[in-house]
Amino acid sequence: MQKKLPKSIKPEEFKILISKLRVKDKEAKIAFLLAYEAGLRIAEVKALTKECISDNYITVLSGKGGKDRIVPLPKTWKPYMKEILPISKTIRSLQRNFATCVKKAQLNPEYTFHSLRHGFATRLIESGVPLSHVQALLGHSNISTTNVYTRARPMDALKSYEELF
Repeated sequence: MQKKLPKSIKPEEFKILISKLRVKDKEAKIAFLLAYEAGLRIAEVKALTKECISDNYITVLSGKGGKDRIVPLPKTWKPYMKEILPISKTIRSLQRNFATCVKKAQLNPEYTFHSLRHGFATRLIESGVPLSHVQALLGHSNISTTNVYTRARPMDALKSYEELF
């Protein structure tokens, strides 16, 4: 059985998505940012505390499979954001916020909160980051899990072919 390719949010779509959040909704903005620009899973976003944030990176404690890892602090991170951690919204509430913004932005209705993480991974692959580095940032035990992102952009494969022949 063929697995579905991940639905990855593109950079221009992320900007539109963020613009659809209410100004007061700082928790959702931070959650979206951490998923899209640091590759965190929604449960990892929820578990994040002030102590996990340093000047340049985020320490993810007990991620999926109980594994710890280090990911970059998003370049768009602002000092006030640390004070909002831990996020008090429930996972379900964050998922609803995301779905509402996707609808308002008229983006792909198949996008889920996890599409933010997929967008992070896809951007890394498209930028030429080595697959082993992407694997480490995502916290995947098996490289084949990370490898799905190399198949997520069939148009890139066609473009590479056309450049050769």
